Amino acid sequence: MKGKVYLLGAGPGDVGYLTVQGQRLLAQAEVVIYDALVDPSLLSLAPKDCLQLNVGKRGGCPSFTQAEIDQLLVEQAEAGKQVVRLKSGDPFIFGRTTSEIQALKAAGCDFTVVPGLSSALAVPLLVGIPLTDPTLSRCFAVLSAHDPTSLNWSTLAQIDTLVILMGGQQLPEIVSQLQQQGRSPQTPIALIRWGGHSQQTTWRGTLTDITAQTAGEVLSPSIIVIGEVVGLQTSLGQEKSLKPTALRLAGKTVLVTRAAGQSSVFSDRLTQAGAAVIEMPALEIGPPTDWSPLDQAIAQLETFDWLILTSANGVDAFLGRLLSLGQDSRALAGVSIAVVGRKTAASLRHWGLQPDFIPPNFIADELATQLSGRENLSDSKILFPRVESGGRDTLVAALTAQGAEMVEVAAYQSGCPAAIAPKALEALKARAVDVVTFASSKTVRHFCQLLAQASPDWQDWLAEVCLASIGPQTSKACQSLLGRVDTEATEYTLEGLTEAVIQSQAPNPNAD
Repeated sequence: MKGKVYLLGAGPGDVGYLTVQGQRLLAQAEVVIYDALVDPSLLSLAPKDCLQLNVGKRGGCPSFTQAEIDQLLVEQAEAGKQVVRLKSGDPFIFGRTTSEIQALKAAGCDFTVVPGLSSALAVPLLVGIPLTDPTLSRCFAVLSAHDPTSLNWSTLAQIDTLVILMGGQQLPEIVSQLQQQGRSPQTPIALIRWGGHSQQTTWRGTLTDITAQTAGEVLSPSIIVIGEVVGLQTSLGQEKSLKPTALRLAGKTVLVTRAAGQSSVFSDRLTQAGAAVIEMPALEIGPPTDWSPLDQAIAQLETFDWLILTSANGVDAFLGRLLSLGQDSRALAGVSIAVVGRKTAASLRHWGLQPDFIPPNFIADELATQLSGRENLSDSKILFPRVESGGRDTLVAALTAQGAEMVEVAAYQSGCPAAIAPKALEALKARAVDVVTFASSKTVRHFCQLLAQASPDWQDWLAEVCLASIGPQTSKACQSLLGRVDTEATEYTLEGLTEAVIQSQAPNPNAD
């Protein structure tokens, strides 16, 4: 059974310039065949057991011929492997992708070309040079100077801005040809070596002095920009390179156990930090068994002083039911609203409502203390729409002790999915997961339930896995059911949980 080859553009250097699609493909690769200019940080995105082959061509060094690279791709595809052919920049910008495609097609191998950010466009931006300007540059051309004798210099000299790849060794010839064709000796020029990499270096000058400036330097690999726009670098205040922060979860696989349909924002945060994310829904949200108690409470909203909402699910369930009964937010005109956490507040605002109170610690069970310090709750009537099972008993007891009349009604129910997501099960069995995240106590319980259904040895799968909790209540569940919790968010939000995961995976400076 044949595999598939992805001809993938890696971008100009740092892992931050790789596309999201490229990152996902690398995370699933069985073989990575890469060029010399590919930044090593990208290789850390591939699985630990991935075969990595360097086929880069560097002047003066032994290297694979193009025919050998073509054959290698065919061999790995025919062996049934998922192959990433990792090329610097974009695969079709001065690469040899056509030869590789022809070889794959001739052998009947499946392939896909995946775009990448070309260094010709990105590197000038990284040093603050715009390639176009309404006055100084109405057009630009991108060219390779690998063989300068084959270029039409009389035409090129007339173009406002030139972006030249593979021209470091040919710099004297480039300067000479342009001046011979009438380009002013004072034309600004910038040479950026290793653009987009940590060792990025820039020289700026004119056609007259750039060769002297760079004498004795190794100028490969480099991007050369020639034209008046080079002078805009200083006026635009971009003297320093614009480099991204390294992806701190590069090479890590994180299992997310939120409810189906609710994990995308959290997963996106982890992906943006460099992680390969596997979603394992551990909650299924649905309607309550009986709507009657909630409907009766909605019919009497004017009798309530406070409405308490402790989750985004509670917000959506309550307000969705309000609308389905023919009412809208005006029914809450005389009711104060307390919510727990920024995400719950954001969900409320999505419905066009502002919370009147948010406890600072984002913990539902502390809401009673915080709210009683602000309000006299004696004789207050409080509506608490909540999940059908597993409600906040401590919160209800504390508010009742303050003299409040608590009306609890089921607004939704959350259950355990019938089975574990196959991809998650496969990754856990293969010990390919670095972190499991939990955003509620229920996700911990359901996670354990799903794994116990899958195998009696499920606890062995977690021996080397970091267990990450969003807050104290979730951590208690981890301690009770899993025997430990390895990291807990300082701020009890998804942003805080993301940061806790990042910190847990940071290299230990005291390690041997």
